[in-house]
Amino acid sequence: MGLTHDGPAAPGAGPEPVLHGTVDMPRLRRLLGVPELEWLVERVRGRLVAGQPLTGAVSLADPTDGQRSAVERLLARAPGGGRSLTVRLEAVAAVLSRSGVSPDGLAAAVTALTGPVTPLARIRAEEEAAWDRAHTPLDALVRDRPELAAWAARVRADGLARRLGRTPDSVHTLLTGVCAGLRALPADPAVSLAAFAARVLGSAHALDDGTPEATLTLSGIRALTGFADGSGAEWRREVWASAGVLKDELSSTVLTLSLRGTPALDWTAGQGEPAVLTLRQLTRRPFSVASPVVRICENPTVLAAAADALGPDCPPLVCLQGQPSAAALALLRHLHGNGSALHYHGDFDWGGLRIAGALLRRVPWRPWRYSAADYRAALAVSDPQLPPRPLTGVRTDSPWDPDLAGALAEAGIRVEEERELDLLLADLGGAPRGGP
Repeated sequence: MGLTHDGPAAPGAGPEPVLHGTVDMPRLRRLLGVPELEWLVERVRGRLVAGQPLTGAVSLADPTDGQRSAVERLLARAPGGGRSLTVRLEAVAAVLSRSGVSPDGLAAAVTALTGPVTPLARIRAEEEAAWDRAHTPLDALVRDRPELAAWAARVRADGLARRLGRTPDSVHTLLTGVCAGLRALPADPAVSLAAFAARVLGSAHALDDGTPEATLTLSGIRALTGFADGSGAEWRREVWASAGVLKDELSSTVLTLSLRGTPALDWTAGQGEPAVLTLRQLTRRPFSVASPVVRICENPTVLAAAADALGPDCPPLVCLQGQPSAAALALLRHLHGNGSALHYHGDFDWGGLRIAGALLRRVPWRPWRYSAADYRAALAVSDPQLPPRPLTGVRTDSPWDPDLAGALAEAGIRVEEERELDLLLADLGGAPRGGP
């Protein structure tokens, strides 16, 4: 520890001033600034930093002879011969004050030797203020996008941004970019990840896997779209796609049955076979034919059963296969824009309601046996092959039928689409091709 606060004199400088404020620095260095008393100065400074009073005793275990002699010279008395060396701080302060070395006492003397002392409480308060300023981009984002308020509060509380950015300045820069990205989502029309990153963050690689920006932006997208927990490259690709950001044009697909409008679709519809459309197909060469009514299901089991049971006589059907992909959204927007009425059915559970709500925010649809009355009717039907399962997860709303969420919460039972399969197939079988 250095005790020469003023530092060495510069070449050509005048003689060292005798006083440091009211402290006689040459005498103070000889009396208290010697190496043998560094331990004592460190203890006093530690108390100043901690905001503790400079009273009582401090001790040093196993002192050297030099350290004992230095204390003896400081206090003008023998310190004793025990295994430890004890010094009362009031006695040191009295010596410094009476001698005129430091009339203002021990705190002034240690400050003169070691430099200004910032109390720990003030340091912590300044640090917290700096971290608060670092998170201010979240406040501005929430004003623009209130639906992200819970996510922003969670980012503050769990310290994710702090761990990723490490310093207040870095976190402020990180959150500024992330919030700019989230303001621009969902992207409509869909855009490539590299192009989106270049436009919003100034670098095509800013949202590559593993970057802090990508980690936080993915977290925010899940809050926007309700995308379920998961991991892995495929899951990340689908999270991006749920907000219209594409890692590539071929990985995002949608499953269909009986759609027409291109030679390939006309052939599969005529065969009664499902077709898989990629985002590339939907964005590069959108088809112009749209049916008056298109039904939407959540699970591929429904579409497969419809193909088996109805074949080419099945009316148009689109399957989300869980969260709506970018391809599914592109297709449904296209159909809606061309005049198709969309009718949706999904699982009667919190995840199903969350998927339906995410779709409704992007594309208008009407319920297809997906109301509170339909849920209660499903509960009344017993199927030994598909016994009831308890409802789990976090409650969500059902804006297309506010009573539905209340009915689920009251009953506490989930009803998967598979349990409704006979009813859904009957609807499809009774509907004219291309009609309701």
